[in-house]
Amino acid sequence: MRPPILISMGDPAGIGPEIVVRALLQRPELRGDAVICGDAGVMHRALALVAGEAADRHDMPALVVVGSIADAAAVPAGSLVLWQACGPVGEFPVRRVSATAGKAAAESVVAAAGEVLAGRGRGLVTAPVHKEALAAAGIEHPGHTELLQHLAARHAGVPVDRMPVRMMLSCPGLSVVLVSIHVALREAIELLTPVRLEETVRIAHAHFLRGGMARPRVAVAGLNPHAGEGGLFGREDIEVIAPVVRALQAEGMDVSGPHPPDTVFMRARQGAFDLVVAQYHDQGLIPVKLLGLDDGVNTTLGLPLVRTSPDHGTAFDIAWEGRASPASFLAAMEAARTFTSSGCP
Repeated sequence: MRPPILISMGDPAGIGPEIVVRALLQRPELRGDAVICGDAGVMHRALALVAGEAADRHDMPALVVVGSIADAAAVPAGSLVLWQACGPVGEFPVRRVSATAGKAAAESVVAAAGEVLAGRGRGLVTAPVHKEALAAAGIEHPGHTELLQHLAARHAGVPVDRMPVRMMLSCPGLSVVLVSIHVALREAIELLTPVRLEETVRIAHAHFLRGGMARPRVAVAGLNPHAGEGGLFGREDIEVIAPVVRALQAEGMDVSGPHPPDTVFMRARQGAFDLVVAQYHDQGLIPVKLLGLDDGVNTTLGLPLVRTSPDHGTAFDIAWEGRASPASFLAAMEAARTFTSSGCP
C-alpha cells in the first residue's frame, strides 16, 4: 500500500478539527488514504460535535488511535485514523488565542512533516493555525510555510536559504504564486529583487512541469499601478521586473510581463495564462479569495514534500458551533492526492 496522506489537525481552538472530521465523513473513500495527526481528545470532541447533528448517530465511524503511521494499514476500513502527534491538550479555550492551542498545532505539524520527510506519509494537508497562537507558544516562525521550510532544510542538512519556498494559492481558473509572503508591505517592496523574482518564477515553472504541463504560461504582475506606466508611478517594473522576464524568455520560457496588476488576474481567469506571479501577499491573495474562498487551496512550492492546505484561517467566530464548511479542506485533500500521483513535488 502507498503511504497515506497525513493531516495536521490545526489550532484546536479554531475550525480545523471540525473541518477535518466533516471532510472525512463526507468523503468515505478518503478515510483509507488519510491519517489525522493531532490530539485524540480534541478530535474525539470534534467527532462528537459533528455526530450530534447526524440523523443516525449509529452510522458514525469510530476514531481509532494508532501507535504509528504504519499501524494505520491494519485499521478496519471506514474508520477515522488518528496518530497522537502532540502532547495531550486537555482543556483549552475555544475561539480564543492561547499558547496551549498554538503549541499543540505546531507540534502536530512538526511531527506530521517529519513522517512525510521520512517516507512514512506521501503528502501533508494542514488544517489552519493561528499566527498569534504560534507566537504565544514561543514558535519563532509566523506560519506553516516558514516552519516547514526550516524543517525541510534541517532534514536535508542545508541552510534555510538553500531551500527557497513559495506560496501558491489556487481556485478554479486561477493560480497565483507569491514573491514575498508574511512581511510588511514596505519590506515586501524591498524584497522584490531580480534574484528573488527569478527564483520565484523558476520554482513555479518547475512545479507545473512536474505536474505534467508541457509549457506553462507564466504572467508576472507589475508592482506599481499600471505596471508603473512607463516609469511615471515607480521604476521597479522597468528596472527589476522587465529584465528578469526578458532573461527567462531568452531561455525559452513562456513568461511575460510586467502586466498591469489590476487586469492580469482577470486575464488569467479568462484563460490567457496558466499562473500569475504576484509581487506581494495581498496583491495575489485578494483575487483568489474573492473568486474561490470556498474551494481555494494553498500549496507550498519548493519543499521536498507535498503540502497543501485550505485557503482560509481558523475562523474563531464560528469555531465549535457546527457551522464550518469543509469545502476548501476537501479541495486541499484532492490537490495533495493529485500532486502525489503526478510526480510532485
